[in-house]
Amino acid sequence: MNNIHDYNSAITRRQFFRKNGTGLGVAALSSLLGGRALSSPSPSALEAALPHIAPKAKRAIYISLIGAPSQLDLFDYKPELQKRFKEDLKDWLAKEGQRLTGMTSGQAAFPLAPTIFKFAQHGQGGAWISELLPWTAKMADDLCIIKSMHTEAINHEPANQLVYTGAMQSGKASLGSWLSYGLGSMNEDLPTFVVLHATHTSPYANVQAISSRLWGAGYLPGKYAGVALRSKGDPVLYLQDAPGISRDLRRKMLDGLNAMNQRSYEAVGDPEIQTRIQQYEMAFRMQSSVPELADMSSEPEHVYELYGKDSRTRGTFASSALMARRLLERGTRFVQIFHRGWDQHGDLPRDLRSQCLDVDQGCYGLIQDLKQRGMLEDTLVIWGGEFGRTIYCQGGLSETNYGRDHHPRCFSLWMAGGGIKGGQVYGETDEMSYNIVQNPVHIRDLHATILHQLGLSHEKLSFKFQGLDQRLTGVEPAKVVKDLLG
Repeated sequence: MNNIHDYNSAITRRQFFRKNGTGLGVAALSSLLGGRALSSPSPSALEAALPHIAPKAKRAIYISLIGAPSQLDLFDYKPELQKRFKEDLKDWLAKEGQRLTGMTSGQAAFPLAPTIFKFAQHGQGGAWISELLPWTAKMADDLCIIKSMHTEAINHEPANQLVYTGAMQSGKASLGSWLSYGLGSMNEDLPTFVVLHATHTSPYANVQAISSRLWGAGYLPGKYAGVALRSKGDPVLYLQDAPGISRDLRRKMLDGLNAMNQRSYEAVGDPEIQTRIQQYEMAFRMQSSVPELADMSSEPEHVYELYGKDSRTRGTFASSALMARRLLERGTRFVQIFHRGWDQHGDLPRDLRSQCLDVDQGCYGLIQDLKQRGMLEDTLVIWGGEFGRTIYCQGGLSETNYGRDHHPRCFSLWMAGGGIKGGQVYGETDEMSYNIVQNPVHIRDLHATILHQLGLSHEKLSFKFQGLDQRLTGVEPAKVVKDLLG
C-alpha cells in the first residue's frame, strides 16, 4: 500500500486533475474552465446530448467481405469491354498514374479482362446485377447499390482499418465501438456490439488475416469493444460454472472481486478497472442470456428455408446471418459479420463463384426476415469490402480464367433498411470501371451517413484523447450522402 500512497502523492498534472475531479476542487475548476473542465463527458451528460438527429435506425448490421469483391463481376456492368479482350493497357495506365502493387508491378503487359459472367437488370430501378448473385437480384428494390465508393488505401490491412476504424493507422476506435459509445445498450444481458466470424467453403480461397483492431475500442473505454462469439463450441468460453460452484456462490465470489477492484479504482483512478468490473458483471449475465440466444431449436422450418440449407450449420454465413437477426431482436445494437476469402488475384471465376454461393441466399434471407418482422425499417444493413479490383488481369489470362489486383479508385457496396432509399443505383464509373464520373462516395462519407441514420452527427460525436477531440471521420472533409436517404 505504501507504493500506491507514493504514486498518488506524486503531484503530476494528471494526478492534479484526477484528485480534484470531485467536491470543491471540481467546482472551482469548472468555474475557470467551463465545459472543458473534464477530459470527456460523463455518460449521463453524453446521453443528455443524444441523439443529435432524429434517428431512422435503432440498430445496424455490417456484412464485411474481407479481401475486396470485384465490382466488375458483380455490380459494375461494362458490356463494351468485351470487344477489347486482352488489349494491353500498360501505356494507358501509365498516363492515368496507376498505383501498382508488388503483385503486378513486374508484369510486362496489363491485358484487359472483361467479366465472363452474365448480367441482367432487376427491380424497378433496373439495377444491373451479375448472375453470381441471383438471390440478391430478387431483392433489388430493397437495396441501394453504391457504385462510386473510393478509398486511398491499396493494400488490405490499411484499407480494412480505414473502412472499420476511420483511419489507416492502428489505435483508432472501430465503427461498432463508436456506435456503442454514442448509443448505449438496449439489453444489459447481451453485449452492445457483437462480432461474428463466418466460415468460407472454398479450399482455394485466398484468406486475408484480420485482427481485433477492426472491432476494438482503441482510445475509447474498453467496455465499448466488440465481443466476438465463437463459431464452434460454446459461443463464449466458460459459460458453465465449474463443477461444485453454484450460482449463489459465483455471485458472492464476483461481489468480493468487484469490491477489491473498486478499492483499487479509488486508490489508482484507472478507468480500465471500471471496465473490468463491468466486464465481469456482463459475463455473469451472459451465462444466462447466451445459451438461450444460441439455442436455435425454436426457429421454425420456414426460417431455415428462407436463409438456405447452410443456416443449420453453425459458423456458416447463413447461420451467422440468422444469429445476427436473433441478436438484434434481443437488443444488441451493432452486429458485424466478417466473411473472408474475397481476394481473387487468380482463378477469379472459380473462387468468386464459391464466395457468392456462401453469402447470397443468407443475405436475402436476412433482409426478408427483418422485413417480415417489421425490423428492416429501423435496422441499417451494409454489405461490402475494402476496395475494388482492377480491369486488367493479374497473371495469365484466358477466355475462361483471370485474376484481378487491388483497385482503390472505385468499388461497389450496398445498403438496405434504416431509412435508406431502396431500389436505386447511386454513382457511376467510367467505361473502364477505373475512375468515378458521378457522385463519388468516400469511406468517410459512408461513416457520416451511417452515424446520421442512427441519430449521431459525425461532427459532434467525439472523445477527448491526447488533447484532441477524436472523431470517427477525423478532421478531413466528410458529408452525409443525403441522396441515399428515403
